[in-house]
Amino acid sequence: MIEVKRLNSSDDDFQQQLETLLAWESVSDTAVSDTVKDILSQVKSKGDAAVLDFSRRFDRVKASSLTDLEISLERAQQALESIPADQRQALQAAAERVRSYHEHQKQDSWTYTEEDGTVLGQQIMPLDRAGLYVPGGKAAYPSSVLMNAIPAKVAGVAELIMVVPTPDGIVNDLVLAAAAIAGVDRIFAIGGAQAVAALAYGTETIPQVDKIVGPGNIYVATAKAMVFGSVGIDMIAGPSEILVICDGQTEPDWVAMDLFSQAEHDEDAQSILISPDAEFLQQVEASIERLLPTMEREKIIATSLAERGALIQVKDLDEAVDVANFIAPEHLELSVEEPMTMAKKIRHAGAIFMGRYTAEALGDYCAGPNHVLPTSRTARFSSPLGVYDFQKRSSLINVSQQGAQTLGHIASVLARGESLTAHARSAEYRLKD
Repeated sequence: MIEVKRLNSSDDDFQQQLETLLAWESVSDTAVSDTVKDILSQVKSKGDAAVLDFSRRFDRVKASSLTDLEISLERAQQALESIPADQRQALQAAAERVRSYHEHQKQDSWTYTEEDGTVLGQQIMPLDRAGLYVPGGKAAYPSSVLMNAIPAKVAGVAELIMVVPTPDGIVNDLVLAAAAIAGVDRIFAIGGAQAVAALAYGTETIPQVDKIVGPGNIYVATAKAMVFGSVGIDMIAGPSEILVICDGQTEPDWVAMDLFSQAEHDEDAQSILISPDAEFLQQVEASIERLLPTMEREKIIATSLAERGALIQVKDLDEAVDVANFIAPEHLELSVEEPMTMAKKIRHAGAIFMGRYTAEALGDYCAGPNHVLPTSRTARFSSPLGVYDFQKRSSLINVSQQGAQTLGHIASVLARGESLTAHARSAEYRLKD
């Protein structure tokens, strides 16, 4: 029997209990940081040789050069054709939905003309090249390939380079199949911090990218944080999270399994249920006890729920919304009678799943919206991965002769107020008087 924490918003120390529950520190330590720094430094200075050396050491790959570790697009296409038909059809259906959703996110350039003929606007352009990190080996995350690659391609990124570790030469056909469907341009069988470094700095074989996206272990996450500035990154993601708000009218087994769906990721994942119905919380707790022994990842789920899970009783659904906005969860399920109405009150959440039939797992794979979401309360200021992450904006300014007279005077006054005389005279030279 596991003990899932029970919190009650009426307790005097509820806020303190909640903050303690949400606290999470990265397991990255000095040893990890020092190792990553060394890897980045060596790849930056030695290029292919360093990447190859680290790949041999950490992933036990057998290759005489980095070019030997490039996986051809023909090989990816073969993987797509060789996987079971139901998997191929599922990947293709998911890809179609993800692509359709992200097509709606495309931003267009725009301009407007002022009365004096001055034209102002914004030009939208895609990144030239992006890098996609995909976990490899025994882990298989084809859904991650789709979610990261498709928005890049919809945005118009010219070249998308995927890196995926292949420990002991294990190549995952599902991952390669997803790469073929998503339109990845080049694939390298490398991983770890050395792969991040190769993408960030470029080597003789691997070109430098403009942005690196995709999940990885603590070494990968630390490397992404360290190369930020040389290249862009998507985010530094923490453990997976789910928060369910329920009015007590959903099947308890459904809610328990939704909590399991995130708890099974790893022991640090967080699953929380909020309800004003105390009896319902007890029913879900009973479902957890009954269903847990049936789960393949029973131990991981048990540890996650015991250490970071919680069942929270609130006075009403309005208070549930307040608590949810404070938590700012990665995944938020609104398992209530009027989910659309409640959703309008949600200010902070990575993705909002509305209604009793909208399992969070659907969003992970095939609903359409991206499953790369802000965690650890960062939904307060950041958003899901999308097409906009692979586009950049340039300001457009075309000042007419008449407009230069007005703007020149304004700029001159402000520039001289800042003692930047060259700025002022640059503007003044365009003035007629």
